[in-house]
Amino acid sequence: MKATKNFQEFESIDEEQLPVSKHKLHDWTHFAGLYAAEHVAATEFVIGATFVALGATTKDILLGLLIGNILAVLSWTLITSPIAVETRLSLYTYLNKIAGDSMTKLYNWANVIIFTVISAAMITVSATAVRFAFDIPAQLDWYPTNLWFVIIVLCVGLVVVSIAIYGFKAVTEFSGICAPWLFVMFISGAFVLLPALSLVDLGQTIPASWNDFITLGDHSIWTGVNSEGETGIGLVEVIGFAWAANTITHFGLIDMALLRFAKKKSYGLTTSTGMMFGHYIAWIAAGIMGAGAAVIIGKPIVALDPGDVAYYALGWSGFVIVIVAGWTTAVANLYRAGLAAQAVFKSHSRKKTTVVVGIVTMIVACFPFVFSQILPLLTYAGLLVVPVGGIVFAEHQIFPKIGYTRYWAHYKKLTFSTPAIVSWGLGLIFGFGLNVIDIMPFYYLFIPTWIYTIIIYTVLAGQYGAKDSYPEEELEEKERQHNIELYQDEKATHETIRVKDHSVFSKVLTGVSIVSLIVTLVLACIVLFGSANESIYIENRDVFYRYAFVCTVIYFVTAYWKLKREKNKNI
Repeated sequence: MKATKNFQEFESIDEEQLPVSKHKLHDWTHFAGLYAAEHVAATEFVIGATFVALGATTKDILLGLLIGNILAVLSWTLITSPIAVETRLSLYTYLNKIAGDSMTKLYNWANVIIFTVISAAMITVSATAVRFAFDIPAQLDWYPTNLWFVIIVLCVGLVVVSIAIYGFKAVTEFSGICAPWLFVMFISGAFVLLPALSLVDLGQTIPASWNDFITLGDHSIWTGVNSEGETGIGLVEVIGFAWAANTITHFGLIDMALLRFAKKKSYGLTTSTGMMFGHYIAWIAAGIMGAGAAVIIGKPIVALDPGDVAYYALGWSGFVIVIVAGWTTAVANLYRAGLAAQAVFKSHSRKKTTVVVGIVTMIVACFPFVFSQILPLLTYAGLLVVPVGGIVFAEHQIFPKIGYTRYWAHYKKLTFSTPAIVSWGLGLIFGFGLNVIDIMPFYYLFIPTWIYTIIIYTVLAGQYGAKDSYPEEELEEKERQHNIELYQDEKATHETIRVKDHSVFSKVLTGVSIVSLIVTLVLACIVLFGSANESIYIENRDVFYRYAFVCTVIYFVTAYWKLKREKNKNI
């Protein structure tokens, strides 16, 4: 009778507020595709150009981005993934359990704002490609100056919202289709525009050696001189930027929302598809594309938007890549924003909160300032949430090791956790205070801020009750978790088992989609390696523009058709 009563309790709780059930866990391929698509995104055009404008050198870029992105992968694997897999909860739900409702609402509101603005920025970036295609003027003010641009933003945003409301599964399916194509197109774009740079700097269509490539990079791309003519950033800053770019999701633990679906803790390593192929290769490729487009157009790289760069690198496929790359990042972040909003408004489903947040996101996306300020937003947003990540890390990983009680605030039925709120506030003062006095590069501020918050929270929590024992409450919590598993196992028996489509026609569709990517890459290689002089280069480039777009259409039609057939098989 008790179990039945508990089952009724769980029926009234939104599924997103419970630990992920065993039958809904995903294998590593889902996360590899998800992270590859999210981090091979429209922002890479912006960030790739930013390294050029900041004046990094070629060697610093090649080595610094490698080290920084490896550190980011390790952060996900060692910090985020273990907590996500052990709890099967999103950060928003877990935080409510250890810090009370007041702290959670405050934090979730902060996340709603952060992810709404990030999603809006990605929608705006996607809209730059569409506005380019329809000859709409570039939006350089903080507000929109063209009605058609606003209409385009709303249309692009509608697609993002439509995908995000269907949840994690829809996000991974969409990302899984886009990821391979995005990677191929970034590589192809760099191959297509590298000869334009080489002709100007070296007088030949391709660098003859590795030293020639370094020389070309130092002269025409990563010159070591910033846009103001001064000495640019060095190796330490490049490493820090690459590591800090996603602190909001790894040190800040936001990606517990995604990795809670992982079967194993080691799946944190799948973030390498996003970091190595996305941030490393895509940032380098975007720098080459940006510099090449600037040479062709005759404008400085800082005066170009993603639509300009993508068009001169990829032709009509460039419009598609900016739109799709913007969508993949916007969808994942809007999903996070919807989760955060749903954690605040528990009586409403995640779909409803995602729709509301999505409408606000589309309105914000109409204002181009969110796109132009995306880099400061990412860095400051990371510093804002890292202290909360430190609080959760201390509670989950450190407390059991030092004899403190995990979930002590929950056992005491506190709705207001003074240690958590005070620690977050002091962490923010500490982190932003370090920034004001400028004693270290901004990109590394998250490390001392995280450590400082852990220490403060551990000390305060010990004074407020974490040192005490709660045997009855712990037993009750253990029983509740067991009942949740029984409830989810019972629900799983009523759900249909997903059947994979192994039909011949679906295999043909898969084969055609793969061939279209191979053809695209081969055409790009012909442009890079098969252009003996400038006239042949221009001819090969035009052939690439034409047939790469045909291959793009073929890829998305066949890949989506294959996905649709498999989904129909499981109806």
